[in-house]
Amino acid sequence: MITSIVQVAIGGAIGAVGRYLTGVAAVRVMGHGYPWGTLTVNVFGSFLMGVLIVVLMGKDGGMKAAPLLMTGMLGGFTTFSAFSLDALTIFERGQIGQAVLYVIASVVLSLLAIFLGVMIARGIWA
Repeated sequence: MITSIVQVAIGGAIGAVGRYLTGVAAVRVMGHGYPWGTLTVNVFGSFLMGVLIVVLMGKDGGMKAAPLLMTGMLGGFTTFSAFSLDALTIFERGQIGQAVLYVIASVVLSLLAIFLGVMIARGIWA
């Protein structure tokens, strides 16, 4: 149990740093005004989750890495709490259409990304 907790903590720290750096990069590339960083980490994180679940489940003992990689790293990297705040902020600015578009894009693209990740991983590792 302690090993899993340490794995989650280490993975969470790595994922959170990755999320922060992605947000900084998104602002530099795309500018302020739209939460590109949050959208990016949620879609990319969902893709990686799809790949990891296939890869880890396909290996004997592969799920031993799940606390580090899935719960920790991807849990720290993806940001649905930040997503919720971003959606509310856009909504409260009076940009209701933009808020709705952001919510739909985040959910649909993340679901497509996890599906794509699973399909690619199954094609490569199955």
